Amino acid sequence: MLRSLILAGIVALSCGAAAAQTVAFGGIKADTGAPVEVTADTLKVDQATGQATFTGNVLIGQGPMRLSAKAVTVRYGQGGQQQIEALTASGGVTLVNGTDAAEASEAVYDVAGGTIILSGDAIVTQGKDVLAGDRIEVNLRNGSASVAGRVRTVLQPGGR
Repeated sequence: MLRSLILAGIVALSCGAAAAQTVAFGGIKADTGAPVEVTADTLKVDQATGQATFTGNVLIGQGPMRLSAKAVTVRYGQGGQQQIEALTASGGVTLVNGTDAAEASEAVYDVAGGTIILSGDAIVTQGKDVLAGDRIEVNLRNGSASVAGRVRTVLQPGGR
């Protein structure tokens, strides 16, 4: 699959586990004000906590961005189900926006803040460029990314 192809070509760079590297990632952007659509096999709602948990073939769309996972918990804000604060996805998380893609074990999407934190074998690809680490935080508003943990990257020179 995509993960094995990406991992086969990753070059390990020597960065400490606590170090973080910030890189420009202009392609992964999203309209954070667009409606969020969620589909899944099952839904459980907890009125007391203001959370909804979707499980089984979960697909979330916001504009051109798509996130899929085995399970996603939605935390609603003060406005009830009209105001989503955050989404926490787990189990084979894949995020796709145009030609850009990301994979991780878990993802936390702060809707209001416009950020996604990918953790657990996190990988982001843009064309032939690959970036991997223990934790990747992507700012969907400005397209920047911060990578922490054992950072690995493959950058393709121009014209190749």
